Amino acid sequence: MGDGFRLERDSLGTGRVPADAYYGLQTQRAVENFPITGERLHPELIRALALVKKAAALANMEVGLLPPHIGQAIVKAADEVMAGGLADQFVVDPIQGGAGTSINMNMNEVLASRASELLGGRRGDHALVHPNNHVNMSQSTNDAVPTAVRLALLRLIDETEGALTDLAAALEEKAREFRDIVKVGRTHLQDAVPIRLGQEFAAWAAAVRRSRDRLRSTADGLLDVNMGATAVGTGLNADPGYIKVVVAKLAELSGYPLRSAANLVDATQNVDVLVAVSGSLKAAAVVLDKVANDLRLLASGPRAGLHEINLPPVQPGSSIMPGKVNPVMAEVINQVAFRVIGNDLTVTLAAAAGQLELNVMQPVLIYSLIQSITALRNSVRAFTERAVRGITANPQDIREFLDRSVAVVTALSPHLGYDAAAEVAKEALRTGRPVAEIVRERGLLSPEELAVILSPEELTGPGIAGASLRQRQQGDSSPSRS
Repeated sequence: MGDGFRLERDSLGTGRVPADAYYGLQTQRAVENFPITGERLHPELIRALALVKKAAALANMEVGLLPPHIGQAIVKAADEVMAGGLADQFVVDPIQGGAGTSINMNMNEVLASRASELLGGRRGDHALVHPNNHVNMSQSTNDAVPTAVRLALLRLIDETEGALTDLAAALEEKAREFRDIVKVGRTHLQDAVPIRLGQEFAAWAAAVRRSRDRLRSTADGLLDVNMGATAVGTGLNADPGYIKVVVAKLAELSGYPLRSAANLVDATQNVDVLVAVSGSLKAAAVVLDKVANDLRLLASGPRAGLHEINLPPVQPGSSIMPGKVNPVMAEVINQVAFRVIGNDLTVTLAAAAGQLELNVMQPVLIYSLIQSITALRNSVRAFTERAVRGITANPQDIREFLDRSVAVVTALSPHLGYDAAAEVAKEALRTGRPVAEIVRERGLLSPEELAVILSPEELTGPGIAGASLRQRQQGDSSPSRS
């Protein structure tokens, strides 16, 4: 047209497309129709969809449906996209009507234009390579896009699993470092029986590992893909030979042991596998939120809080209060957790909103799910490196809390009896004096007996603290602590 645009035609008529664009009119219509989030497709989804198109081209060539010169040009164009090329050409908003048709056509048009160039043609000229007839051969949006989503999630799960593994390892290292520090336990935000600081960190590590394993367990369902299902799962316009070959090609190219879904109609209609992945991300977010809150609480202060641990100071905390430092890395975990939990509700509602042969709400589901796993992965990496690895303990403050705590009287109860122990506790609370001092003063236990019962090993393990003393005193046959 000479004004920086070219005219293209589709089934609705003609329209203008930027002259230098690799995408075509259907993509341009989507840009105009769906200015929703201001965001673009996630790079991992773009890469995965290009991989799907490459596998489809290879399969179509193998079964004799696609001329080799066209198929090889599509493969080469897909390889460029998978390597990060033409990234600025994927311009559709991730939230859109049409069940992802605009996502699929954006890829089809870009690959067709680039393949045409490789064959000596020009971008936007579909005479050599057609986005529907060639790039989309034997496919539909309804099998190509869901398959790409599964591939993208498999890669992201691998990376997120690694991030959670590193976090668990960092927490376990702190558990070993702090294994000999005995502190006040707390329930209901009130003093409870003693616990080791290392035991708290080990518990957090166990919860993170469990979150990682839960996420990994959902990945198996993503290996079932519906390539060859085409529009509604019946496989119309997909050669049976192609269906078998395309899944094998995808498995080979991706490195994942992909399987053709046992029921392609089911796999096209239902997205409960994606709901399960989202649920595991939500569970991980809940665990991470709790860990972050616990660390913020233990690090509160430094003068008017608990101040049992120190989180690394990574940036000034206030524009008005000099010297203030905030637990910003833990706060990021909190906020990402809120986002993931909210996204899980979106995924749930979108999954339930499918009708009959297709869930048309998949774009918002895909957007929410990929946003959740990406943010979770990134925040966990940052939290591990910039917060957890640098945590230090404040043994003096921890000891002062422990010495003032009345909760240690619980360990004395089997030796003194509940009523006598309660009287000691009340006096300790009334006077502020240490429990051990009152017990010695009343002659209830000797200093040697108190030293055994209130030793760190006795206070923070299973069994009755000082059970061996109790046996000697009472002559009972209770087993001693090992």
